[in-house]
Amino acid sequence: MILALDVGNSQIYGGVVDEAGNIIFSFRRASKTGASSDEIGIFLRSVLRENDIDPKSITQIAMCSVVPEVVHSIGSACLKYFGTNAFQLSGASKSNLIIGYKNPSEIGADRIANAIAAVHKYPDKNLIVIDLGTATTFCAISKKREYLGGSIMAGLRLNMEALVSKTAKLPSFEISKIENALGNTTIEGLQSGLYFGNLGAMKEIISRISFECFGNEAPFIIGTGGFSSLYREAEIFDVIEPDLVFLGLGEALKLNK
Repeated sequence: MILALDVGNSQIYGGVVDEAGNIIFSFRRASKTGASSDEIGIFLRSVLRENDIDPKSITQIAMCSVVPEVVHSIGSACLKYFGTNAFQLSGASKSNLIIGYKNPSEIGADRIANAIAAVHKYPDKNLIVIDLGTATTFCAISKKREYLGGSIMAGLRLNMEALVSKTAKLPSFEISKIENALGNTTIEGLQSGLYFGNLGAMKEIISRISFECFGNEAPFIIGTGGFSSLYREAEIFDVIEPDLVFLGLGEALKLNK
């Protein structure tokens, strides 16, 4: 089985993928710079055992990371506690994509993983992949598997934390789906602004990328990432694939053997 790790700015998102490409289970851990390889290795083995998976059943490990500071510790943990080197996806890795970026090394590895999975699972389609994590990222991929580029904006949690930390009286609040734009309390107003503000921004960016990249041909829109389910009923995604990055890492492993 494959242990797939998506190392983000806020969390390490992990999952176990079986030989058929099915995701057995997933977990999250706060990204903490300075964590030792022993701390990471012991955590990974423990979370597997607690979910009835023998660590010895992990034969391959793949990761994508946007946090260079923890890559060495994770790599050392994989070698020490699982006896295998971790494959690290990057813009230089072999893929099923034709990279149209001016500098492929600038593309976040998580975005590459999402794109690899998207063209594998939804071939012969013009695609926009929207990943709602710490940042909300947009990736455009043509039906010819050309990675055309994308857009990046602050994610929901970053927006929420900025509001709370940079104002004197606004309280902390839960990020949640809300029905009405008009709030009757401060909390409702904050939730409304966050939810509908990001919804409006996503619609505008989708519209502009669609026109610039695909003209009159509507692309297939894929939502992924931790906050994608908030917009399940907003009718902006054709499908939500919360674990798209794991599927991409699995495919990347095959392509880079």
